This record gives sequence, structure tokens and C-alpha cells, in this order.
Amino acid sequence: MKALHIITGLGVGGAEQQLRLLLRHLPADCDVVTLTNPGPVAEGLTADGVRVVHLGMTGNRDLSALARLVRLIRSGRYDLVHTHLYRACVYGRVAARLAGVRAVVATEHSLGGTQMEGRALSPGVRALYLAGERLGHVTVAVSAAVADRLRRWGVPEPRVRIVPNGIDVARFRFDPAVRERTRRQFRLPQGAYVIGGIGRLTEGKRFGVLIGALAQLPADCWLLLVGGGPQESLLRAAAQRAGVADRVLLTGERPYVPDGSPGPDLPALTSAMDVLASPSHEEAFGLAVVEGLAAGLPVLYASCPAVEDLPSRLAVGARRVRGGADAFARALAETRALTEAGRSRPPNRPASPTARHYCITRTTSQLMDVYAATVSAHPRPHGK
Repeated sequence: MKALHIITGLGVGGAEQQLRLLLRHLPADCDVVTLTNPGPVAEGLTADGVRVVHLGMTGNRDLSALARLVRLIRSGRYDLVHTHLYRACVYGRVAARLAGVRAVVATEHSLGGTQMEGRALSPGVRALYLAGERLGHVTVAVSAAVADRLRRWGVPEPRVRIVPNGIDVARFRFDPAVRERTRRQFRLPQGAYVIGGIGRLTEGKRFGVLIGALAQLPADCWLLLVGGGPQESLLRAAAQRAGVADRVLLTGERPYVPDGSPGPDLPALTSAMDVLASPSHEEAFGLAVVEGLAAGLPVLYASCPAVEDLPSRLAVGARRVRGGADAFARALAETRALTEAGRSRPPNRPASPTARHYCITRTTSQLMDVYAATVSAHPRPHGK
């Protein structure tokens, strides 16, 4: 099977890195088109041997990009087109149909209750989304919560499939030697208790809550924020006002899989942490929580469908926290006390059953089932 993946951009983000991880494990011949921003993930895909084409789209209304995309799809003779993220879904579904590809799948990575990829869910956004959705055949939801939101929007039940995000659990396996090396690289004091946060530095992630919590915790507690984004300067200013700037480390964007970038990658950084905290009120899946659980970390979260969708026997190692800085400060102090009570035992941070449930090979197997059913039901017309 030959498939084309169309994505809005390839900077370091959850959907972008998820695509790269999928293509490392997906048993299909895949190419990638990025409408804009061929960033670090594009470089990583190319290093993996994936053909990546930058469409050079200049804005949301660059209709010339649509014609270029149609020509590219036709010349590639693809069996299936798979779109990712809002703009790519709108343009990609139209282009696939114009190019004669009838098997069209889209993954909805980030539909929240009130926003999608930072956009407010206005009637216009919803109307355009639904108009494009009718040109596809299957919309993949990364969680049951996203599937429910799609149905409430008006996407017909038979067109929705749940295929959760996947994780390379082995890559996040805790390594004491990596932990010590990474902590030395960031000049963390011996014995520091490191609170981790992972994600885009945007308002919705609410990382300011963790800065407020840090100000209420002992001086040997540090905050390690992994990610880049528009809130970076605001978070630095908040840390300064709270008097904890010397205990807040911002690493910038870090890859999920090794790509030759200088400095520790994301799994090395999770090894350096003692607890992961995710104060975001609205998540489509909660990949950062699963990454923390794969690293054997105790996790505190405000919203995580990946955990909430599971039976209690599998949802191990994560605790929901309701509230702001005060609530997270209390929960962090309690988590630390429980951890230190067990320090007489040999250090052991096995992956949680939650993380193992979301193994990337399981995800790609489910996605290939979707591909096979879609291509079988909507074969490419003869001679196209």
C-alpha cells in the first residue's frame, strides 16, 4: 500500500512527532507533504529515509497550493491519503478527491472542548471542518473523548474510529546513568527534587500553575519545563516575580526520537525528573502524561483522556489533581513524601501498564486495519 501523509507543519509538536514515530513502525510505503514550516521533524523524517515535500503554502487562503497538492497526489499514484491537523485536513481532503484518490483518512489530534490547535471553536471553524470531513471517509480520533466530541459536532458514528496515540515504551525506559548525566548537564544540585512539565509553552498548558506551586515548595525543588512556544518569556517573568527563577529550567524544544540534535532528548530528560505534572485543563489525549508513565514517573494531571479512558487496573501511576497552584503544591509534596518513604528499596522505575497499553506497535496495527478497510471499500478507479 502506498500512502501520502499531509500535515500542516513539521516543527516539534505532539502531532508532528507522533507522525514520525508512526512512520518508523507503519508497514506501508509512505511519503509526507508539509504545507508549511519544514522544521526539525521534517529533518528527522528525511534522516529516516522518508520522502518529505514542502508545499510552500503562504497562508490559509493560498489556493495555488491546492493545485500543487493535486498534481503531487496524482503523480504519486497513492492508494490512500492521510491528513493531520486542521489546515491539512481542509486542503488535503479536497486535493485528494480532485486527484481521484477515494480512500481518505484524517486523524483528529487536538479537538478539545473549547478549542482546536489554539483556535476557538467558532461556528465558522466547525462549519469548515464538517464540510471538509464529508470529503473523507474515516476520521481517526486519538481518544474516546475526541470521538465523543466529533459525534457531538455532527460527524456520523460510522465514520469515526478510535486509534490512540502510540509511544515507543522502550525509548523511555528509565536509565540511572542517563539520569545522572542529564542532571549534571543542567547543573542540578545533588539531591534536587525535579518536577517535570512537557509540552508547548502555550496558555492552555497552564505551566504558570507549576511555577506558582514551586514557590510553595522547599528550596531543593526544581522545575524542568521541556518545550518551546509563545509563553516562554511570560513564564520566565512569572518565575522572576515568584522568586523562583533560579530554580526553573526551560530546555526548549526536544525531539521524541534521536535526530542528532545537541543536548539531551526527551527520554533523557524524563529520566532526570522525579515527578511529572500536567496542569492543562483540556487535552485530546495527554501524550506527555503517557511519556511520564513510560519513564516510570509518578504523574499528576488535570486532564488526560489516555488515562481516563482505561479501566482502573491499567490506569496505574497517575493521579488527577483538581485546582490551581495550591492544589498542585499539596499533591507534589504528598507525592514526594511517598517517594522518599520508599527510598530504602533499590531504585526501580518500571513503565506503568498505562504506557504499555499505548505501545506504538499496537497503534500502527490498529491504523493499518483502518487503512485496509478504507482502501477495500473505496478502491482507486482503474487507470487513475
